[in-house]
Amino acid sequence: MAAADGGVAVASRLLTADNVTTLLDSTEAFLFDCDGVIWKGETLIEGVPETLKMLRSRGKKIVFVTNNSTKSRRQYAKKFQTLGLSVSEEEIFCSSFAAAMYLKSKNFPPEKKVYVIGEEGILEELELAGFTGLGGPDDANKGVQLKPKFLFEHDKNVGAVVVGLDQYINYYKLQYGTLCIRENPGCLFIATNRDAVGHMTDLQEWPGAGCMVAAICGSTQKEPIVVGKPSTFMMEFLLERFQIDTSKMCMVGDRLDTDIMFGQNAGCKTLLVLSGVTSLSILHDSANNIHPDFYTSKVSDFLEFNKG
Repeated sequence: MAAADGGVAVASRLLTADNVTTLLDSTEAFLFDCDGVIWKGETLIEGVPETLKMLRSRGKKIVFVTNNSTKSRRQYAKKFQTLGLSVSEEEIFCSSFAAAMYLKSKNFPPEKKVYVIGEEGILEELELAGFTGLGGPDDANKGVQLKPKFLFEHDKNVGAVVVGLDQYINYYKLQYGTLCIRENPGCLFIATNRDAVGHMTDLQEWPGAGCMVAAICGSTQKEPIVVGKPSTFMMEFLLERFQIDTSKMCMVGDRLDTDIMFGQNAGCKTLLVLSGVTSLSILHDSANNIHPDFYTSKVSDFLEFNKG
């Protein structure tokens, strides 16, 4: 298997009709990223429904592992349904859910509050986990007036700040999160992920959660606890839920530094699809040291190569 640990890397293999059967036969569970793999923005990538149907018909477990924290599992299930895909909440592992589960795993006091620089997905997952969230969309239109003797007040009972993708980020939110982390004793700084960009629409890439996280890193001079890919935190839940050895899993994604590294860190097979942010030239660039086991143009190549 390819390695990103500084050792001699095995060259990535192009997925073909000759090796796709071996990959399918040796894999019990396929883990799919969403943005750039299943869809781009609100547009489904061609051939995805038929491919997922084929994999399910062969008894494969299907799991969707996304770093996009703007939605909860419930909201993602609704998006899948809108796009014509039947996917249950139990098959969805998003970074908004991971953030809430991280707090539960650390026995975060339920009387403490969580300030969110992010969107509705994080707040919904926090509520489902029994925590009180502040900020998020409610602070989208709040501003500050920088004038003499102005003191910005913040809740001293905030015990964690969760930062994710936030298209409504503003100076108010940055100051609130900064004060909580710097002034509230023991306040946790959690990042859903650090993706630099993402396919928020079908035509182009947009700044990702990494931009928001970097802003808080800059103002607090602290590094966050990252719960999304490539951290293996979500994998712990996958293993507990499905009881499948990681050597029998295949992570399918469009990003080398999140999806492919996530799979490699956990010991999964890895497949890079070129339908998202990573191009063939980036994959083969001499500066790249992350090499998936396989690469192909898009998810539906599974179906194309497996005919007959």
